[in-house]
Amino acid sequence: MDALDVTGAVVIPAAAFQVKAVRAGGPGGQNVNKVASKVEVRVDLALIEGLDPASLDRLRAKVRNQLDAEGRWIVTSSRTRDQLLNLEDARSKVAQAVLESLKAPVPRRPTRPTRSSRTVRLIVKKRAGAVKKDRARKDWD
Repeated sequence: MDALDVTGAVVIPAAAFQVKAVRAGGPGGQNVNKVASKVEVRVDLALIEGLDPASLDRLRAKVRNQLDAEGRWIVTSSRTRDQLLNLEDARSKVAQAVLESLKAPVPRRPTRPTRSSRTVRLIVKKRAGAVKKDRARKDWD
């Protein structure tokens, strides 16, 4: 397997990948029981070259539910019935996630509610109160 060049500066070496072919479930008839077309790729996040610590932390946070006991990231693909295409799909998933981790999140600026949103909120509250008031027991005597 070749190294994966995510950007000019970020490269995932071939040593960081561990590939295993497994049998895929789903439609396919008897072929499903014979052919191992699903691909399971394990990526050692510590071996990714050129990734700054903040981006690595973002990547770890994003894939924290897909890590195995050794801390390697498990990426699977069974999109097609061809093992090589599934391998390329899994590698593209890895590259896409690393690219997304390179972008720093935009900090949220707190805003205040607009006048119209406050007015609408009060109208909705009045309507709900009126409905509850109408449900109350009426004394007809």
